[in-house]
Amino acid sequence: EGDALIVGVNSDRSVRGVKADKGGPPRPITPEAERAELLSALECVDAAVIFDEDTPAEIVRTIQPDVLVKGGDYTVEKIAGAKEVLAHGGSVEIIPLVPGRSTSNIIDKLKKG
Repeated sequence: EGDALIVGVNSDRSVRGVKADKGGPPRPITPEAERAELLSALECVDAAVIFDEDTPAEIVRTIQPDVLVKGGDYTVEKIAGAKEVLAHGGSVEIIPLVPGRSTSNIIDKLKKG
């Protein structure tokens, strides 16, 4: 979708805050530094940036990307930073989720053995 790919990674504290009222198992499963390192190792990723807030809105305002990409479980209206990106002439892209490839699904499979 663009020339450089910067991935926002929720900090461990942020993940705990976002997932706290979901009723699932404790999160995160993988610590923030490892998640960022794994993403940074991908050839297509130029940088992985850890953010501590509940949403990446501040990082989006700081970076001011031309394209903001989010998974298909969101709408443009619910994407943090979307208004700012659109206001400066950028675009917001929503990409489909890969079925069965979520942390929740992995945890469920592990529980079932």
